[in-house]
Amino acid sequence: MVSLADAPVNLFEKELPSFDEIKTLWRYVHSSEANQIEFRAETAKQKDTPAKGIALLLCGEPAEAVKLLEKGPDCSQKQMALGYALRKLGETDKAVKAFDAAARQSDGPAATMEKCETYRLAGHLEACEKELAACGNFENVSAEYHYQKGKLQDCLAHYEPAMNEYEFAIDLDHTHVKALFALAYSFDLRGDETEAAHYYKELVQIAPAHVNGLLNLAVLYENVGAYDEAACCAESVLKSHPNHAKAQLFAKDIASARVMVHDEEKEKRQSRQNKILEIPISDFELSVRSRNCLKKMNIHTVGDLLRTSESELLAYKNFGETSLQEIKEILEIKEMRLGMAIDDDKDAAGTIDPEIASKASPEILNKTMGELGLSVRARRALERLGVKTVLELISKTEAELLGCKNFGVTSLNEIKESLEGLGLGLRTLE
Repeated sequence: MVSLADAPVNLFEKELPSFDEIKTLWRYVHSSEANQIEFRAETAKQKDTPAKGIALLLCGEPAEAVKLLEKGPDCSQKQMALGYALRKLGETDKAVKAFDAAARQSDGPAATMEKCETYRLAGHLEACEKELAACGNFENVSAEYHYQKGKLQDCLAHYEPAMNEYEFAIDLDHTHVKALFALAYSFDLRGDETEAAHYYKELVQIAPAHVNGLLNLAVLYENVGAYDEAACCAESVLKSHPNHAKAQLFAKDIASARVMVHDEEKEKRQSRQNKILEIPISDFELSVRSRNCLKKMNIHTVGDLLRTSESELLAYKNFGETSLQEIKEILEIKEMRLGMAIDDDKDAAGTIDPEIASKASPEILNKTMGELGLSVRARRALERLGVKTVLELISKTEAELLGCKNFGVTSLNEIKESLEGLGLGLRTLE
């Protein structure tokens, strides 16, 4: 749980902290939803003082903040907070007066810059320009001054000069969050994604991480297919702001894009695989005996061959070990092997192949060989083949069974009759 004790600044001490410290507290409060909730709860417990007025401003309640701040004793912190609150409420003239009052006390440079921002946000660009012109002593010294000059240039549609000012601000203070975001966003708008990403990355390294910076960086990562990095950005936002609607939407979009790319890659692989499977056997340099045997077995393509096991080939008349070895060597060169398509089908289908499942219930398919009432000879032959269930049995062909040592026609007929009683049969080659 978050409490004021965890905060970098104690707002409710006897003396108010400086406004720079109050800004630090604002960043802490808004670094997560949990911080906001707990800070709001702590604020509600406090008495009506200027400190509580500032706290209400940090909680996003400018109207309530103004009521308390106006009652408190005059000081620069009060006037600065009052200026912020009035600006939030759109009361530009009152906000300017509050910043003027703060400038006459101890927050001169900071108050003047806030006064410039107030004019600019209200659309009073000439007043903003005049105010900045009077601050020539801030030139090459204040990062905030150059940031404000950049924002004014942006409003005047002088984009290159604006970016130059942001860069100058960052040179003076590499942790100036607003200047970093403004420069990154400027590159982003101009389509220079490399430079935009560079400055967004600089920005999000500064704690607490800039939410909009993370989300904009996520978009750039997604654009170049870096989905892991994009997801990481969105997840970083959701970790501290779990109800952030934009981050939630981004996370879903990135997940969908990942699936889409995965599916496209899968289709490409499948297309390449299909082309290989369609290669005719006649393209291979096989002996006449091997080629004739394969032709008689209706094996015409690589796909047909990969769907055939060694035992099926050897069970065929006139097909011997020499021909088998010849075919295996040719397949090995292409990193393939006999029966591999059968194995792939089993892996893809899981425990029950949909086609087979349509013929019988799972209870029947999972029956053991002992439950079929087969002879000892037939059961032992099936054990040697690793066949334990009806599902595994109907995945075999007659040739595979007959290719097993000591497995004869009598055992084969016995098994076929048993399966027929269940409405099933052995696998057949197409």
